[in-house]
Amino acid sequence: MPPITTSIFELLKIGPGPSSSHTIAPMKAGFDFIEEARRLPEADRKRADALEIRLFGSLSATGEGHGTRRAIVSGLLGFLPDTCRPNVLEEFDQPGQTFRLDLGGPSLEYSPDDIILDAVRHDYPHSNTMTFALKAGDAVLLERIYYSVGGGFLRRKGETEPKPGEPAHPYKTMAELKQHLRRNSMRLHQLILANETAVTGAAEDEILLGLDRIIEVMERAVELGITTAGTLPGPIGLQRKAAILYNRAREEQYQGPGFLKAINAYALAASEENAAGHCVVTAPTCGAAGVIPAIVYMLKHHMGGRQSEIREGLLAACAIGFLCKHNASISGAEVGCQGEVGVASAMAAALLAYARGSRFQVTENAAEIALEHHLGLTCDPVGGYVQIPCIERNAMGAVKAYNAYLIASTLDESYQMVDLDKAIRAMAQTGRDMSRKYKETSLGGLAQSMTEC
Repeated sequence: MPPITTSIFELLKIGPGPSSSHTIAPMKAGFDFIEEARRLPEADRKRADALEIRLFGSLSATGEGHGTRRAIVSGLLGFLPDTCRPNVLEEFDQPGQTFRLDLGGPSLEYSPDDIILDAVRHDYPHSNTMTFALKAGDAVLLERIYYSVGGGFLRRKGETEPKPGEPAHPYKTMAELKQHLRRNSMRLHQLILANETAVTGAAEDEILLGLDRIIEVMERAVELGITTAGTLPGPIGLQRKAAILYNRAREEQYQGPGFLKAINAYALAASEENAAGHCVVTAPTCGAAGVIPAIVYMLKHHMGGRQSEIREGLLAACAIGFLCKHNASISGAEVGCQGEVGVASAMAAALLAYARGSRFQVTENAAEIALEHHLGLTCDPVGGYVQIPCIERNAMGAVKAYNAYLIASTLDESYQMVDLDKAIRAMAQTGRDMSRKYKETSLGGLAQSMTEC
């Protein structure tokens, strides 16, 4: 297995919710396909008369509730996740809407409703598959197959991935990472920065500015969420709760239960913004986009955390996310919600420990404790919407992250019997054994129980 070469800004991406697999990657696919179409010969573009798009796997099973059709059309119209307006998907909410797709001169009328929700069971190599075909009558002018592989990552069939630079300190496991830290007498955030520079070619100042932008978007999602009331989009009719909890926490001056209420409020806030289809940060996914922002906001606004400490904490969190992605998965469609909220909670626990000045072993222990107590967590969104149980699950993940930090930072390091590598292996095995019904299809668990009610 090659060493980890994932970039910080591949893991932490800005884009519209409610699901990185179902909105961010599909938006990228739509953008990529229309760019390809514009490079066709002019004669082909002029005779194109149809665009056939099909969704497979969990994109089909829960794509309607996740806004996948809207995301694809927004990409076809030229929007990209990291630069689009925060509420761009709301522009594609009306049933029966049609849009003119620019093929580089000629245009084609298209509606989100034209996108076909195809088979949930299929033979493609990844659960979340999209096929695009531009046609003239029965003739196919351009065809592409895309895979949404979790966390907003997009792969195209037959594509040769650009070769990243070689990491300065190559590692595949936490054990190897610790060897580098000891051998080079360096701190974790320094190693992750050095690897990011080597892999991407970005300068350190550029990376730090990028992290500041990530923190800004996380804070904005929290602040919008704690000041917004009403009902979330979709047929469930779920009421926003973040503002209520936040106001109660303020009344209690964030003391005692008020402190926990504030953590819950901040996680609910960012997660509710995600469910509304507004821009959040994949941390590591949109479905888990409330956990880390809650800890970041708490650190900055209640615990006196400096921007530099939060940046360093985010770098430590990325190390945890990289290991989970590399050795297991961060996709609910592959391993269930243990790979989304579970990994987010582990990352948040590491962030908090590291930003508060804990030694590296305490940081690892905090991450392991948080991940261990999410093992086996299923992904069963009711009605295919990232609302029940997802929003409250983010709040629970944030509280578990805080508690994992408390346990790890209070007890002697030698008491820890399970290391992070073992917990990640357990998550991978559990994901392999988990029934497909519990992997983002809404065919089992709470989703099915709600349907039966």
